[in-house]
Amino acid sequence: MAVLLDIGDGVGALVLYTPDAYRGREIDVSPVGDDARRTHTGVLERRAGDRTFCAAVYPALAAGRWRIWGDDPALPCLAGVEAGGVAEVDWR
Repeated sequence: MAVLLDIGDGVGALVLYTPDAYRGREIDVSPVGDDARRTHTGVLERRAGDRTFCAAVYPALAAGRWRIWGDDPALPCLAGVEAGGVAEVDWR
């Protein structure tokens, strides 16, 4: 499944790689310090060449630090999103 990223001036994207068990779930993110301003996206199976993996893609987030709202405190819960860039966090 192709994803169109809307990145550029002041906006970046986040890709959260997950185990297959997260497929179909929605995972929230919010700017650090503003827990009430959450957005979410679904975890889908993605393909890259002959590989498949599960990931949630947040295609347009304001540059800054974002909190990932997971249910396992051992997993990374912060991501730094840069304008025009794509941040990656791996929960696998």
